[in-house]
Amino acid sequence: MKKNILLADDTTFMREMLKSALDPEKYHIVGEAKDGMQAVEFYKEKHPDLLILDINMPKMNGIDALTEVIKYDPEAKVIMCSDQKYENMIVMAIKRGAKDFVIKPFTSSDVILAVNKVFNEEEEE
Repeated sequence: MKKNILLADDTTFMREMLKSALDPEKYHIVGEAKDGMQAVEFYKEKHPDLLILDINMPKMNGIDALTEVIKYDPEAKVIMCSDQKYENMIVMAIKRGAKDFVIKPFTSSDVILAVNKVFNEEEEE
């Protein structure tokens, strides 16, 4: 069964890169949010198996969006995306409940590795 994934990044280019990294035979993109507020709204509406969330976004940053998602669904699976310069925010995101992260610029294999790690942990529980 395909896993449902919600993508949240303020740039179309990055959302397209994430989509192209994910095998459409295994994963279904249920939505694309362009800011943190939309990411939270879409999460509540679509209940994805995974949210891939950028840290630096308009209206609500990824850390605040993560906090809202975890408050709504403590079991949420979230992978954070960010530039290396936001490393301290990535650490904060992990402490607030993110399951993993990928650093921009990323490769398809970086994304797949993080996604597999999150879903493999789910199977072990």
